[in-house]
Amino acid sequence: MTGYARAQGRDARVEWTWEAKSVNGRGLEVRLRLPPGHDGMEASVRETAARHLKRGNVQLSLSVIRPADLSGVRINTRLLEDLLGLCREWGARHPDVTAPRWDGLLAVKGVIEPAEIEADDDEAERGARETAMIATLNEALAALAAMRRAEGGRLAEVLTGQIDAIAELAGRAAATAALRPDAVAARLKAQLGALLGAIPSPPEERIAQELALLAVKGDVREELDRLAAHVGAARELIAGGGAVGRKLDFLSQEFNREANTLCSKSSDVELTRIGLDLKAVIDQFREQIQNIE
Repeated sequence: MTGYARAQGRDARVEWTWEAKSVNGRGLEVRLRLPPGHDGMEASVRETAARHLKRGNVQLSLSVIRPADLSGVRINTRLLEDLLGLCREWGARHPDVTAPRWDGLLAVKGVIEPAEIEADDDEAERGARETAMIATLNEALAALAAMRRAEGGRLAEVLTGQIDAIAELAGRAAATAALRPDAVAARLKAQLGALLGAIPSPPEERIAQELALLAVKGDVREELDRLAAHVGAARELIAGGGAVGRKLDFLSQEFNREANTLCSKSSDVELTRIGLDLKAVIDQFREQIQNIE
């Protein structure tokens, strides 16, 4: 979600430039830098940004200048009068001191200042200018969004590779020997044999109940089925395009939940190792999602 764009506009009196920058962010946060006299545009600027962008830390700055042919200067008459008063006062007290020349007084810092843009008396003219500025902002934001989409296209390949890795690890987990019915039965029988060797033999009905409970607690097929469903949903979101960052972020949390459950249920070294590898890929997937809209 990183990018930069710039757009310029002008009318008969002024020129303006919009700069738009964005970096990664979980939500949309817009920071504005508007010149004095343009604070009334803030609501329109934020609304315009929200139409183009859904996530990211965005900085929008507007600069307004007068064209060279309209530029000018003004005399700070109050400062000049103060200087003249001091000259007369010191001239009377020190008649031997040469009086300052006009070019010297005008060279004093602050006497001559650049002319600032005067406020428009015509509200219609001001409204037309702000409308034109928002149109220029739309150009800058459209260019910024295009740059972010290009970045998203490159990241889609990375995310697709990570989803493929999640699917491959889930498939390995489903095919592991620990999940085969004969392996499950042998493990339960071994556990039961160890228990019966240490305590008096319980009723057959109770043994059946305990075996069923152990089988249910160690069954991870449900988690693997949900992982497969989440993989399919993630592929559809990426293929569909658009602002899918928040939805993928939610799916990454679901991926992580299933991987945690798989590891907690596992009583097999191979299955646990696969679960840990799965969690590592999911963490990479979730971190990368923060970079897309």
